Amino acid sequence: MGYDIIGDIHGQYEKLESLLTKLGYRQRQGAWRHPERRAIFVGDFIDGGRLGVETVQTVRAMVDAGSALAVMGNHELNAIAWHTPDPRDPDEYLRPRLRQPWGAKNRNQHKDFLVQVEHDHALHAELVDWFLTLPLWLDLEGLRVVHACWHTPFIDWLGPQLRDGRFLTPELLVDATTEPQDPADKDTAAPSIFKAVEALTKGLEMPIPASHHFRDKYDNLRDRVRVRWWDVSGISLRDLAHLPDAKRLTLPDASAPEHFRLGAASHKPTFFGHYWMEGKPALQSDTAVCVDYSAGRGGPLVAYRWDQGAPLATAHFVSTI
Repeated sequence: MGYDIIGDIHGQYEKLESLLTKLGYRQRQGAWRHPERRAIFVGDFIDGGRLGVETVQTVRAMVDAGSALAVMGNHELNAIAWHTPDPRDPDEYLRPRLRQPWGAKNRNQHKDFLVQVEHDHALHAELVDWFLTLPLWLDLEGLRVVHACWHTPFIDWLGPQLRDGRFLTPELLVDATTEPQDPADKDTAAPSIFKAVEALTKGLEMPIPASHHFRDKYDNLRDRVRVRWWDVSGISLRDLAHLPDAKRLTLPDASAPEHFRLGAASHKPTFFGHYWMEGKPALQSDTAVCVDYSAGRGGPLVAYRWDQGAPLATAHFVSTI
């Protein structure tokens, strides 16, 4: 069976309908289906567009019908944490709502979904419960799928602690969403529940020199930068920083910490989203494919059509534009 791996939708339901139609899926018996293929969604169904609920319901119907698979994205993880009371603080939630400035920032990032569900408590709880049924990764015959970063050491360490090896449990949510008190803990190779879940859903971030701190898309000052983990030949901060080239090339050519260099590529192609790519869809390496091309910020929704035995090629991307 062939798979169509579909990028981050971020509430852009009209783009999802358009892409599924272009890929040859049709509505039948309550779900979009293809006569010969199956979709795989890389997560981030909500936030960034006004139709997050419609997007989630469409993906969920496809998963229930067997016409799709899906993994958890960081926005689904954040939604779970926003909705889950913090057992250590009866007035707060695992993703802070009240503590400032984090509460305002977290609400702003989640506001499009909250507009639809915040006053429908039953629907809100139902969708969050469904988010918890999403695996953190898929390792299928011939391909692998994760939202942000395929980190083999963390996957091997985390798997035995998850339900059926791939699913978060409510009992793990506190550890999975609580940052270490000592920021230096984030920069060691030692695994933890938080670091492993963070890597899989949000990617790796490495510290950069103070002289190179920058402001992100939300105007937050950043002292860390996302890692281009798929660049298996990358060694330096400059090689591995996921930044526009003009900014990346200003970074020092100093070696990046070894645990941010994930080693040799897998023989299996790995598909992921998360990184807000721009421009014409392209392969990240011989075995790595990002399918997130900023649908939530005016870009296209993108899919990659994968077939067993076919070499990866840019011709296999399908886009709403």
